[in-house]
Parts: sequence; C-alpha cells; structure tokens
Amino acid sequence: MNTSAEAVREQAVEIRFGQVGLVQVRLHSVDPGAIVDELTGRTATAPHFFQRTAVCLDLSSMAEEPSAAQIRTVIDTVRRAGMLVVGLAQGAASVDGLAKTLDLPTFAPYRTPNRPVPVVQAAPVAEVAPPTLMHHQPIRSGQRVYARDRDLVVTSTVAAGAEVMADGCVHIYGSLRGRAMAGAHGDTDSRVFCHEFHAELVSIAGVFRVFETIPPELAGKAVQAWLSGDDLRFAPIGP
Repeated sequence: MNTSAEAVREQAVEIRFGQVGLVQVRLHSVDPGAIVDELTGRTATAPHFFQRTAVCLDLSSMAEEPSAAQIRTVIDTVRRAGMLVVGLAQGAASVDGLAKTLDLPTFAPYRTPNRPVPVVQAAPVAEVAPPTLMHHQPIRSGQRVYARDRDLVVTSTVAAGAEVMADGCVHIYGSLRGRAMAGAHGDTDSRVFCHEFHAELVSIAGVFRVFETIPPELAGKAVQAWLSGDDLRFAPIGP
C-alpha cells in the first residue's frame, strides 16, 4: 500500500542546469548617490528591459576591498534603480568570504580572456568546428534561441521581446526587433549581422547597447555590429 502511494506521489522539485542571462554591474565606487545616478541614467534608456533584471556585482575594479556593510548598501541602491542583485562575480578569495557573509552565491565572470593554452601532442589534430545552428522559424516574443559553441543563423524574423544568443556570431536574414547577443562566453571577435535592423538590444562579449543609444539612421537597414576594444560599433552592410 505504501509502495503504491509513493509511486504516484509527484515530485516536489526538480534541479536542472540551463543557460541563464545575467547582467553584470562592475563597481568602481560604493557611493550610493553616484551609483543610483549612474544606474538610473542608463536604465532610463530602456526601462522595460532593466526593470527587475537580475544582476551580478563585479568588484574586480575596486581600488579597495569593500566591506559587507558597504555592499549591503550597494544592493539596496541597485534595487532603488529597479534591478535585483542575486550574487557576486568570482574573483579574489576575499570575494568568496564576502559572499558568504552576505549569504550570496558567486558566479563565473561573463567575459573570459582569450589566452592560448599550450598543447603537447605527437601529431597535428584537425579541430572539427560544430555545425552552425540554423533556425528557420520566426522567433516570437518571449522565446530564446541559443547556439552553444557555434554560430547562429536565423533565416526568419526575431520579434520584439525575443532573444537570440550564440557563443559565436549571430546572423539574422530577416527583421531583428528583439535582442541579439554574440560572443556569449567572451569571444570578442564575434559579430552580429542583421538584414533589417530594429534591435531592442545588441551585445557582444557582454558589451551592450540598447535601441535608444544606437544611431537612428541605421534603423531598418542591413547592419553589422562588432567590438573595437570595449566600444560596441555599428555600420551598414554594403554600399
């Protein structure tokens, strides 16, 4: 009897690993006034995108190690700007200690340096790149398509509120009205190519710009986006 009851009992929870987008806020100061002014100024360009967005605090650019009390104040300040701090970016050992004090998780940095790793082998081995992910259906609002370790080619439209992401380049042979993110794991050589440009947001290796800060003369045109240092640039494709 007990065995039968256990067999039909539903699971209370499931644990799964998945791709989760996470915005990083890199701190240069813990001054609440300066932080809230900067954040509200930036989020005002796209309030619907940043409202209640989960963010991770990156302390790697701080001149001095902040205290737990200072970071608690920063967390409250970020919340006032409309976003929610869910953890700290991994860094020095002191960051782990700070995270434990604050009862917050740590996350691997979004951008990773492209450093060559020496390999010793008896003979050259040809690397086989994974095939490009092809997506032929319209991507509707609320949907996300992610190409892990490869490029993404979309031959249809990307609606407002939809999201396309790739570890490599993103090619859209239709209208882009949602969000496009290339180099999702730090590849700064990745690019975004779009046939008809109306993007809500474009990001390459974590550097992003929202529609309101993109040159308006590019709207509706064939456009490519790339990184030059930490500057995200846009230009029309073709004559």
